[in-house]
Amino acid sequence: MRYSVVIEKGEKNYSAYLPDVPGCIATGGTPEITIKRLAEALEMHLAGLREDGLPIPEPSTQVDYITLEEAS
Repeated sequence: MRYSVVIEKGEKNYSAYLPDVPGCIATGGTPEITIKRLAEALEMHLAGLREDGLPIPEPSTQVDYITLEEAS
């Protein structure tokens, strides 16, 4: 499965979450470390859902960008 990830820069670190998997978050000093930790968190989160007999969320969020022209 392929989930969309949101990465946000804080004052001293980065945080990331998966819009389709509520409660699954991670932080780190760089975006790369944060993503690595989020992948580990996702594996544990999904294992916990399976153990509890709960459904695995399907990826459904789409990501795109909007570019605005600089005002002259």
